Amino acid sequence: MRWAMVKAAIAGTVMVALAFLIPLGLMVQQTARDRAFTASERQAAALGPALAITTDQDAIARALASTDAGAQERLAVHLPGGTVVGRARVDAAQLTTAEDQGRAGTVRAPGGYALLQPVAVDSGRVAVVEVYVPDADLSRGVGTAWLVLSGVALALVAVSVAVADRMGTRIIRSARRLATAARSLGSGNLTVRVPVEGPEAAGAPEELREAAYAFNAMADRVVHLLAAERELAADLSHRLRTPLTVLRLNAAALGEGDAADATRHAVAQLEREVDQIIRTARRDPVDAPPVVLGCDAVEVIRERVAFWSALAEDEGRPWRLAGDEAPAPVPVQRGDLAAAVDALLGNVFRHTAVGTAFAVDVVAGEDAVIVLVGDGGPGFTDPAPAIRRGAGHGGEGSTGLGLDIVRKLAEGTGGEVSLGRSAVLGGAEIALRLNTRTEVELPRQQRRRPGRLSRKD
Repeated sequence: MRWAMVKAAIAGTVMVALAFLIPLGLMVQQTARDRAFTASERQAAALGPALAITTDQDAIARALASTDAGAQERLAVHLPGGTVVGRARVDAAQLTTAEDQGRAGTVRAPGGYALLQPVAVDSGRVAVVEVYVPDADLSRGVGTAWLVLSGVALALVAVSVAVADRMGTRIIRSARRLATAARSLGSGNLTVRVPVEGPEAAGAPEELREAAYAFNAMADRVVHLLAAERELAADLSHRLRTPLTVLRLNAAALGEGDAADATRHAVAQLEREVDQIIRTARRDPVDAPPVVLGCDAVEVIRERVAFWSALAEDEGRPWRLAGDEAPAPVPVQRGDLAAAVDALLGNVFRHTAVGTAFAVDVVAGEDAVIVLVGDGGPGFTDPAPAIRRGAGHGGEGSTGLGLDIVRKLAEGTGGEVSLGRSAVLGGAEIALRLNTRTEVELPRQQRRRPGRLSRKD
C-alpha cells in the first residue's frame, strides 16, 4: 500500500507539473524570440533620422559604428543605387521584396534571421536597413529557464513523494497493528486489543480506527462467549458427579475378581476425567500455563490396550499388539492420544459381536507414527460418513464423535485418518497417522525401553 501511494503521488505530480511547466517553458522560449526581434527593430529605427538627413556613405558608416549592432557587424544599410554600407547577409531578391512591400519584414539568413526595415530618403527613394539576428539570440536564457523549471518539477515530485510516504507509513502502521492483533487473537491470546486512542493511534485513518473498534468489540465478545461456554461445560460436568458417586458405591460392593477390579478402575478413571474437565473448564485460558506437547505413543498404546484387555478376556476376544518394541515419540499430549486410542478400541467393542478379534499395530517411520486398529467384524459399509462429526456409522448409541476426535488429533500434527478393510482379520481397519516432524522430547522416565506386553491369540 505504501509503494502504491508513492507511485500514485508521483504519477499525479508529474502530470500536473507537465501540464503547467511545458506551456510555461514554451512561453519563455517565445518571449526570448520576441525580445531579440524587438531589439533589432529598435536598432533599425535608430538609423532612420540619420538616413532622413543624409545618404553620404561616410556619414552612414560613422552612424553604424556608433551602435552596438554596427560594432558587431550585425547592421547594414542598402542605399539607393545598390550601394551597401556594412556587412550584408541577404540576397538581391529578398531586398527587392522588402523595397516593394514598403514595410519591415523578417527573412531567413545564414546562421539566423535578418530584419529588413525600408526607410524613405530624399526624392522618394528608399533605403533598406538590415539588422542581423543570430540564432543564439533567439534562444538566449531559454536553457537556463528549462533547467529551473525542471528543478521545480523535481522538487514538487519529491515533496509529493515525501507526503505520500508519510501518509502511507501511518496507514500501514495502523493496518499492521490490526493484522498483528488479529493473528495474536487467532493464536489464542485473548487479551490482545488494538489501541484506538493515544499516541499509538495518532494519524490512523478513520476507517482503520473504526475497524479497530470493531476488532476490540469482537475480542470482548469472544472472551464473554468462551467464559459462558466454560461455565456451561463445568456445570454439565458437575452434574455427572451424582451418578458417578452411585457407580463408585455399586462398584465397591461388587466384591473381588478381575471384572470387579476393572469396573472400579474404570469408574475411578471416569471420575478423574470428569474432575479434569471441570478444572479445565474453570481455568481462565488467559492464565492457563502453556501446554507441553510430546509423549511416547508406544507407552500410551500399551497402557490403553492393557486396560481394554481385561474386557476382551471377559468377552472372549482374541487380541494382538505389535510394533511396541521401541519408543515412538509423537508431538501430541498424552491425554489426547489416550482418548483417541480409547475411541478406536471402544468402537471395536461397541460395533462388533462378542468374541470378535482385534489387533493394534504401531509402525514408526522417519517422519510419522502410524497406529493401525483392525478387527474381524463386518467392516464399514460406507467409510465416508463414518468419519464426519456427528454422523456415526451405524449401531445403537453411536454419536459419531469418536472418529472425529481421532481425526482432529491427526490433523493437529499434519497427519490424517483413513478407513479401510483389515488385510489380516478381514474387518474394519482404521489408520491413524501422526506426523513427527516437530522434535519431541520424552520425559526421562520414558526413555528407558519399557517391558513387553503379553499377547493373547
